[in-house]
Amino acid sequence: MTDKPLPSTVAAILAEALPYIRRFHGKTIVVKYGGNAMTDPQLKECFARDVVLLKLVGMNVVVVHGGGPQIEDLLKRVGKKGEFVQGMRVTDAETMSVVEMVLGGQVNKEIVSLINQHGGKAVGLTGKDGSFIRAKKLMMPHKDNPEDLLDIGQVGDITAIDPSLIGLLDSGAFIPVIAPIGVGTEGESYNINADVVAGKLAEILKAEKLVLLTNTPGVLDKDGVLLTGLTPREIDEMFADGTLSGGMLPKISSALDAARSGVRSVHIIDGRVEHALLLEILTDQGVGTLIKSK
Repeated sequence: MTDKPLPSTVAAILAEALPYIRRFHGKTIVVKYGGNAMTDPQLKECFARDVVLLKLVGMNVVVVHGGGPQIEDLLKRVGKKGEFVQGMRVTDAETMSVVEMVLGGQVNKEIVSLINQHGGKAVGLTGKDGSFIRAKKLMMPHKDNPEDLLDIGQVGDITAIDPSLIGLLDSGAFIPVIAPIGVGTEGESYNINADVVAGKLAEILKAEKLVLLTNTPGVLDKDGVLLTGLTPREIDEMFADGTLSGGMLPKISSALDAARSGVRSVHIIDGRVEHALLLEILTDQGVGTLIKSK
């Protein structure tokens, strides 16, 4: 059994959190929730508690979630194999049905239920609710020849986000939990990368922070060393020399776009650390990479 911390230690931790609570009170924090943090039972409990606590101390927390492992599991059960191009899931009509079932149903409802069990008032949404995430088909530039565009199915490129629904929920003390599914002009569904949705939502909501939970300590260099702070120029160099690839591409691109568009700080943190969200927002101890705006 783990020894309890001394009361003086607990008091010191609470005192350390006070300036951060004051600074971020009333501010919007957009959190991309994914990876081990949403599959490991203990980490799921920690995340739900963190979100409820941040809301209770006056922050407007907006959760955008992924669900890659859960989508893969269901695809396997129906005899399909997932395919990715530059970190984006190739999404034919059958895969889109699976994505909607998993993200809009199973995963979203589980997160909502968990937050509510811990005293929050979470409400589950997809971008189709109120048509608040508008999208069009994304044509992916070929990585070796950008003029060649690849059709990867019902994958969406965000055209507009209407923040009024999120604002209404925030003002009513609710916690929005958003599945990254957009809607086209004809009512068609689009699968949108959750990092992209979180980044764009942070921009539109003029968020104080965008926090992306990952399965790594943060952004690593070619030697696997954690980079605690990065500038846009350094990120461009890492794209050019191939240090950043695969699933990290949409994550870093979204983080960089958000930082350049007025989001005060963007953090890519290790979701495998218990209470990573609280450590990043309410303590002096960082648990990942900070993307600087300049």
